[in-house]
Order: sequence, then structure tokens, then C-alpha cells
Amino acid sequence: MFRALSDFITEITGGEREVVAFADGDYRLAAAALLVHVMSIDGAVTAEEQAILKDILARRFDLSGDDTDALLELAIAKDAEAVDLYAFTSVLNRALDDEGRRRIVEMMFEVAYADGGLSEFEDNLVWRAAELLNVGSRERTRIRREVRDETEGDGEQQD
Repeated sequence: MFRALSDFITEITGGEREVVAFADGDYRLAAAALLVHVMSIDGAVTAEEQAILKDILARRFDLSGDDTDALLELAIAKDAEAVDLYAFTSVLNRALDDEGRRRIVEMMFEVAYADGGLSEFEDNLVWRAAELLNVGSRERTRIRREVRDETEGDGEQQD
């Protein structure tokens, strides 16, 4: 009731209520922050990696361009203030089932392979995150192989 009254007063006074699209507990923000961490772990962030990250977020979470930009901006800030991966993986574990967590690992590998290869830092990061997401090593290895093969296949088609 108070919310409706507040909205009414805001509406008649010409003000606008700011809507927070991605709260701290939103699994999309946690996933995006992990992906930002993967993108930046090797110390070199390319325009291609950024474009692929934005595409993955927009496609997987069905977001508009503005929403994708807002999510990415928040994710960069969250990643910068994070002290460990658990802050993100705990949110994902609560929100997602087994298949959803496997999809997050797949997204991480997609970002890692965006620059043409998988660095040892990226591989180690995905391994640690997958363990925290309860995605076993056999499943993680299968996902890595599928993403690698798909990435290499895409490169051959472009030639």
C-alpha cells in the first residue's frame, strides 16, 4: 500500500522512481561479474573479448542493449570490489540448478576463448569457479572441449 502511494506521489509530482534492474543477489549480476573476471584475468582485455562478453550477456539473459550495458557496468564494479569467487558462486548456487551452473561454466569458457586461446590463468579460474559451482572435473573438461571445438570451427568458417 505504501509503495502504491509512493508511486502515485512520484507520478503526480513529475518525479521518476529509479528502478534497480540488477540487485546484489541477482544471479545475472553474479554471472556477469565472473565473466568480467575471466575476461580480465590474463591482463589484456581486447575489444573482441568485450564484444563477445556483451553478446553472451545479451543472448543468454535476453537483455536489451541498454540493460546489457548497465549489467556490464555493475559487474565490472562488483568484480573490482570482490575478494574471492565465493561471493558470486554462492549466489549462483542458490539461484540455479545443475544445468544452469553448467551453462555458467560454458559462458566462462566462451569468454576465455574469445581472444583465440585459453591461457593458464583463465583455465585455472574456470576450474576454481566450476569447483565452487559443483560442476565436476569430467563435466568441466567436456564443456571446455565443446567450447574449444566450436571456437576453432567458427575460426575455420571465417577464412
